[in-house]
Amino acid sequence: MKSRFRSPLAALGLLAFLSNCATTVKEKEKPSNTSQSIEMPAVSDARRPDSTGAASTATDARTTGAASGIAATPATAVASDVAAANTLSASAASAERAREKKLTTEEYRTMLAEAEAAVKRNPKDGEALLKRAKAKSYLREYPAAQVDYTAAIRYQKNNPDAYYNRGVNHLMMKQYKAATTDFSGALKYRPDDKESFFGRGVAKMQMYQYKPAVADFTRAIQLDSAYADAWEYRGISYSSFDKLSEARRDLEKATKLNPEAAKSMRRYLGNNDGLAPIKPAPVARPGTGYHPKPGAH
Repeated sequence: MKSRFRSPLAALGLLAFLSNCATTVKEKEKPSNTSQSIEMPAVSDARRPDSTGAASTATDARTTGAASGIAATPATAVASDVAAANTLSASAASAERAREKKLTTEEYRTMLAEAEAAVKRNPKDGEALLKRAKAKSYLREYPAAQVDYTAAIRYQKNNPDAYYNRGVNHLMMKQYKAATTDFSGALKYRPDDKESFFGRGVAKMQMYQYKPAVADFTRAIQLDSAYADAWEYRGISYSSFDKLSEARRDLEKATKLNPEAAKSMRRYLGNNDGLAPIKPAPVARPGTGYHPKPGAH
């Protein structure tokens, strides 16, 4: 008997920081999220300059604006060089995200107040705008955060953290196509960021693009073979297009890394106790505006 499929992404490992985020999906129905991070503290990256700048691997970041393709002025080129020198490595950015997700609500409010003061002093301070955006996201003020993320990117076009965090904010607002674009932007400037691959995979899963999602989770696993969430979500993706042996392999691996992933094993593959698997059912995609199925976060 066909069972209605509920999106597995009600609570993302990526969104672990939102521990109190409301969801309509029961705990037993969602993938575990301990391996983490994706991200996120939430929209995550840190109070310091994870907000700062362009990766040194950015293509000709000194001469071209990444978002607009317009030739940069000499002043902009210098700013990009400085930003590139200050950009966090993928591992450092991940550590900052993990640290920030542990902050309290009061600390997020302090973070917001500090950023507000900095923006008041200099409305074009990209780092302060990004900090304010992240604080708003932590406080679940997603639409307001979106405005600040966009403003931050205007002044820090080559900053992978700005794209990454805006991508997470898009996920929280269920704007999955925009989220994939932002995670791709983050990867342009920090191509070894496992959490950006994971976030993009999550967004693709929400749009029922399971095979492309598998490719992103695979890249995340190649970057970190102990990334339990990536193993778990790749297994769920495989189960959605009948790659059951691959799904079982991945979910068993995820369970070894994180015992909570056993819930996904039971839900999507069944077990030896007579419990039948609940398989994702193909769903017709809406024309232009994608909306998640009932039960999705």
